[in-house]
Amino acid sequence: MPPTDASTDASTDVSTDASTDVSTDASTDTSTVADSDTSADAGAEPATPGATDCEDTLDLQLPDELLALIAHGDGQEPPAAADVNGAYGPTAGGADPYPREDLLDHIATWGPAATDVGVFQLVPVHLPRDLPLISRWMNDPAVAEFWELAGPESVTEAHLRAQLDGDGRSVPCLGVLAGTPMSYWEIYRADLDPLARHYPARPHDTGIHLLIGGVTHRGRGIGSTLLRVVADLVLDRRPACARVVAEPDLRNTPSVSAFLSAGFRFAAEVDLPDKRAALMVRDRALRGLL
Repeated sequence: MPPTDASTDASTDVSTDASTDVSTDASTDTSTVADSDTSADAGAEPATPGATDCEDTLDLQLPDELLALIAHGDGQEPPAAADVNGAYGPTAGGADPYPREDLLDHIATWGPAATDVGVFQLVPVHLPRDLPLISRWMNDPAVAEFWELAGPESVTEAHLRAQLDGDGRSVPCLGVLAGTPMSYWEIYRADLDPLARHYPARPHDTGIHLLIGGVTHRGRGIGSTLLRVVADLVLDRRPACARVVAEPDLRNTPSVSAFLSAGFRFAAEVDLPDKRAALMVRDRALRGLL
């Protein structure tokens, strides 16, 4: 199962688990190191019959119209790096170069967001351009401890392809800050993920996994800043989504602190296959208060 804890930051090197995976080279500010995430496991078994308070969407049958939209992207090559405004800038004209992202409202078109540390943007992963960098981050010991994707590039490639070749319920992205790629994100439909078996999921719940790749960006509170910005992007660009969720390892105190600093609340402890996690939730209704 993919990583679920990612490091974020709360003001020291952070490592968080996936689903909001916030990792520290994957560590983001708060001494966070990326844990592992449960999102790209689209083929998981159906939820246990009789489960309560849990939206059983793991075996969701997509409408023919939506399948047709998803299929529209088949056979199309992702844009070359130069097509994304030089290297990592917004796509010219606001066009969506990744038409398979229908389940997450076209992340490629979300655009940049201003932050206290510079302009930030999520850029969907393009393997030929991004694989070497992401693989290098995954081999950072602080990140590998939680993401468990250390090794040759083929290991990271398999993890990314599982999402890129899927139906769009999980989208791997680079986090680009002031024009520099410095973090790795997975934005996914938590209600369609195996995670939904372990908490009272609601339709369109959106999960985050994060890891901070650049050492210079760790331990400075940047992880918390970016977690808040990305959660706001999700809520702004996905009107059907009422909650953004994450599940860092409960032992990863810096990561949990980073989420709290980013406006998430601690909702519960949940037992996942590979860890006991802290379920962190950012509610649309409370975003102006936390």
